[in-house]
Amino acid sequence: MDSPSRRFDGMMNRRSLLAGMAACGLGAALPLSAGATGAIHTRPIPASGEALPTIGMGTWITFNVGEDEALRRKRSEVMQRFFALGGGMIDSSPMYGSAEAVVGDGLARLGPQETLFSATKVWTRRGSAGEAQMADSRRLWGLPSFDLMQIHNLLGWEDHLETLLRDKAEGRVRYIGVTTSHGRRHEELAEIMATQPIDFVQFTYNVVDREAEQRLLPLAAERKLAVIVNRPFRRGALFPPVEGKPLPSWAAEIDCANWAQVFLKFIVSHPAVTCAIPATSQVAHMEENMGAMTGRLPDEALRRRMARDLEAV
Repeated sequence: MDSPSRRFDGMMNRRSLLAGMAACGLGAALPLSAGATGAIHTRPIPASGEALPTIGMGTWITFNVGEDEALRRKRSEVMQRFFALGGGMIDSSPMYGSAEAVVGDGLARLGPQETLFSATKVWTRRGSAGEAQMADSRRLWGLPSFDLMQIHNLLGWEDHLETLLRDKAEGRVRYIGVTTSHGRRHEELAEIMATQPIDFVQFTYNVVDREAEQRLLPLAAERKLAVIVNRPFRRGALFPPVEGKPLPSWAAEIDCANWAQVFLKFIVSHPAVTCAIPATSQVAHMEENMGAMTGRLPDEALRRRMARDLEAV
């Protein structure tokens, strides 16, 4: 039987149009501000002004490959391409099986990466267990500290927030945040965003799941919180309806060579979004994803058209 990661490889059956990548400026992997041709799109983290590349890398399912040496080597190749194309944020969690260990293995193989923005989560019901879990995450990644530590799916958030604030003060983490991937938790998430001293928030947003536009994204902008978008491809479900279909005419206006870039540019063009974290186990898909980090972005009028056209697919 295939491992979960091998099955995932088959789920994302995207049409590769890599010949058009040059038009998206992938040859110039420089951490510059958005707008210039060939430059990488970045967004400032509101808490500090630090620039973060708009396309990161998730590790859910894709990096849960256990001790399989061949699969670990392939994941390190995905990471290598991610960094070569200007990537920054890698996001993981203890919830993701062996993903943190596989990320750490990849970092050990590749050596120090100046652009790495390390992000993981604490995922325990009891706050007392959180410190040990976060220490284990540092060991697995091979890092003395994290750039971002998040409370996964709001689990035990009151207790964990106290620990994270102390860790931030003592230099074990630079930023702190909370996450959810369930729409039913948006009310509680909004309350935390409005009242707690966090730097980042992570939730689901894509061209189909746009509930976040109503409250969460405006609230993040108001509270000056960085926004990480998870499930940007709706766990791969955005691709089957467009499989084999030509890109819309407006795709050329925003320098998109494939559907992955269309979906990602819709997300990162929202002014409140800081970074999207698509997950993949394939180098070719990583190259497609990273193409969304360069070239022109849709304005608000085109964003509305994109949502309308894609709803009709």
